[in-house]
Amino acid sequence: MQFDESIFKAYDIRGIYPEQLNENIARLIGAGLVDYLGCSEVYVGQDMRVTSDSIFDALADGIISAGADVVDLGMVSTDGIYFAVGKFGAEAGIMITASHNPPEYNGFKICKAGAVPLSGTDGLPQIKEFVRRGEMLSAEKRGEIRPKNIDEAYAQHCLSFIDIDKIKPFKIAVDAGNGMAGKTLPTVFKHLPCEVIPMFFELDGTFPNHLASPIEPENTIELRAKVAKDPEISLGAAFDGDADRVFLVDEKGELVGGDMITALVAKRLLEKNQGETVVYALICSRAVPELIEKMGGRAIRSRVGHAIIKPIMKRENAIFGGEHSGHFYLRDNYFADSGLIALLVCLELLSDAGKPLSELISEIDHYYRSGEINSKVDDRDATIAKVRKYYEDKGFDVDDLDGITISADTWWVNLRPSNTEPLIRLNAEAETREKLDEIVEQTLKLIRE
Repeated sequence: MQFDESIFKAYDIRGIYPEQLNENIARLIGAGLVDYLGCSEVYVGQDMRVTSDSIFDALADGIISAGADVVDLGMVSTDGIYFAVGKFGAEAGIMITASHNPPEYNGFKICKAGAVPLSGTDGLPQIKEFVRRGEMLSAEKRGEIRPKNIDEAYAQHCLSFIDIDKIKPFKIAVDAGNGMAGKTLPTVFKHLPCEVIPMFFELDGTFPNHLASPIEPENTIELRAKVAKDPEISLGAAFDGDADRVFLVDEKGELVGGDMITALVAKRLLEKNQGETVVYALICSRAVPELIEKMGGRAIRSRVGHAIIKPIMKRENAIFGGEHSGHFYLRDNYFADSGLIALLVCLELLSDAGKPLSELISEIDHYYRSGEINSKVDDRDATIAKVRKYYEDKGFDVDDLDGITISADTWWVNLRPSNTEPLIRLNAEAETREKLDEIVEQTLKLIRE
């Protein structure tokens, strides 16, 4: 069968509807998952995208044609799927979503038993090969579709990570981006004393207000403005389309990076669980491992990506893992990520500390960061090799854990090639703004000249 194989990514399946991903491909993906895992039952959830209903129908038809049952969770968040698969002992789970992508996209995030994700090295290549063959399975006995509502069960699971009685009556602005947080968050916060100021909670896969991708600052303009102008609002939270990621805004309306949320959640969890291990992505601030070690924890540096971080967490029995991109993984959440749980843990920390969010961050963050800067290049490997040679010739340490990271006493810079585009991604950090500007300017000159 001819199809655009680029829809199979490193961690999920994603493409433009209907040119790249459509009902025919969805049907084959459903059957291919059953064929690969040999499972008798698949939990399926979906987001609010315009095409998710028809994609569900086709995917479910592929699954039941192959002889497995579909447990239909309806509209849920991606972290809800992970919870359901882990909690109820499901053999597999599929979330129909394109996460933060524009409305013309759709896709699948897939996991097997224990909420273990399929990836570009485990499971997705086998399903891709099944789709390539284009031959549907036809079991002697078709499966069936059964509905299951997990909303309250997942809400209680999220709340189990905090002491509800400690939460103060904060006023919080939440931007759901017309995504799944608009459905999942109210079920949780009805149990808390907080006042939620909802922004764009209407489920709308056309994203009429802004893309549900809060890692881009332009998509949090309205949230930051609302928080900044109301002195009674303690913080803001912005979720992506499938609501598994969260970014925070402090009481002044300033964005809080994912690495600082990693530090805050780690702080709270280590206060309650002394000596535990925390995994952090290598492009997080040095403030993260410094805080982990100060709290008596063990910090493990990792490559970026959930398919990398989750196995490390399991191997080391880490209580928590965090990325700059807003993914936060918890051991007691089946090692899966949940932006909602991360938000609740931060609320508990704020309640206990009795300090505003900006002050808590200023106590641990003493660095200046570039944010991610992308450069389009013709030959990524040659460009990275050139940068490596420049810095090695000057005597700096260079490691290869993820792309290359050049380290000095007062700064570091990381270069990573994009998985899907002809881009090099630069992240840098330094103890002074002057040094940061200097190192970014020099490295970009090497990349772009």
